[in-house]
Amino acid sequence: QVQLVESGGGLVQPGGSLRLSCAASGSIFSINDMGWYRQAPGKQRELVTTITSGGSTYYADSVKGRFTISRDNDKNTVYLQMNSLKPEDTAVYYCNAHIYSRIWKFYWGQGTQVTVSS
Repeated sequence: QVQLVESGGGLVQPGGSLRLSCAASGSIFSINDMGWYRQAPGKQRELVTTITSGGSTYYADSVKGRFTISRDNDKNTVYLQMNSLKPEDTAVYYCNAHIYSRIWKFYWGQGTQVTVSS
């Protein structure tokens, strides 16, 4: 059984920073792409950023220059460093990973709340 467990969310003032972590555990043979999505109240879930196993990254225009994704392949963990946070970044952030256990499958974390407010 594969699980993704996120941590690091919370309440932060505008302009502040947070770092999210997502650790994959279980019977894992390989991990391909990992990424972060977010869903604000009343809105659809949207892609924020992804990183390949080789380290290539993609960022949504709304977070370019402010967010940085990274991963530690030895720890099966992906990170999201969020700087210069804005109220519109408020959302539940979900980790996603393409993992080979018995088959290739996309897995989701449980979500972590990020609230940007003064």
